Amino acid sequence: MNEKVLTAEDERIATALQALHKGAKEVSQLAQSYRPPLNGERYLTDKEVAERLKVSRRTLQEYRNDRKLPFILFGGKVLYRETDIQQMLDENYKKAMR
Repeated sequence: MNEKVLTAEDERIATALQALHKGAKEVSQLAQSYRPPLNGERYLTDKEVAERLKVSRRTLQEYRNDRKLPFILFGGKVLYRETDIQQMLDENYKKAMR
């Protein structure tokens, strides 16, 4: 019998190991950023909302002061419901003129 032992130096094994390491890294990143919904609702911090809307955190403060954006203030922490953010965007959507 012609038995060949495959090691990590073998190109096929090295490629497979590289793909596994890449996949494990991606899963780890997803696990760190995952937030389970609370009663089916996801809550975002002001930092997360500012990043998504491409505005400063100060602008979010102005939106809160002007009551343009619903928020929850709990123990000094400001939270936003993801559905409220989407609803605000939908309500302010303007179609292009043709």
